[in-house]
Amino acid sequence: MHTQTKKTQSEITPISALELLKQGNLRFEQNIKSPRDLKAQVNETQEGQFPFAAILSCIDSRVPAELVFDQGIGDVFSARVAGNIVNEDILGSLEYSCKVAGSKLIVVLGHSKCGAVTAACNSVELGNITSLLQKINVPKEIISSNEIDQESIELVSKENVKASVERIRNESPILNEMEKNQEIKIIGAMYDVSKGKVSFYE
Repeated sequence: MHTQTKKTQSEITPISALELLKQGNLRFEQNIKSPRDLKAQVNETQEGQFPFAAILSCIDSRVPAELVFDQGIGDVFSARVAGNIVNEDILGSLEYSCKVAGSKLIVVLGHSKCGAVTAACNSVELGNITSLLQKINVPKEIISSNEIDQESIELVSKENVKASVERIRNESPILNEMEKNQEIKIIGAMYDVSKGKVSFYE
């Protein structure tokens, strides 16, 4: 697999960027890795980077974005925070990725069995974790439930991805305008930790 250059990045559209990630996840799911020389990619990217996508995902150790999409060095920006939530720093990072560095796609990647979402559903309060979990929107009926089941947690995880996508659109005029001009695409997705499969919201 070639290393992204300014030319290859410029030729990628938001739709083709999405297709690259879909193909990469299919390879990952089938345990087929693209042949790439990572050391060569280190050398080829030392003067600059031209990633085609930015992925906002959870810090969960089972969901390393570059691996689940079978991407190499210099291919994607990876922003990670528990619960794949959106804050000012994440927005600034995504704006840099697209407006400054030329990425064509933003993916908000949630996942099954998410610890942060589970903690939010259980109203966990602990140090700085408390304010982070408050950014995950949990319906009142789930919080008030005596027994929070896995199905409810998965539902909140999916809705949390959608909420993050909408926050990006609503709180970043830069990215909102870029999407309206079809310069980028913003999309949500869920990763199944038991299957290795990413399902996109389309």
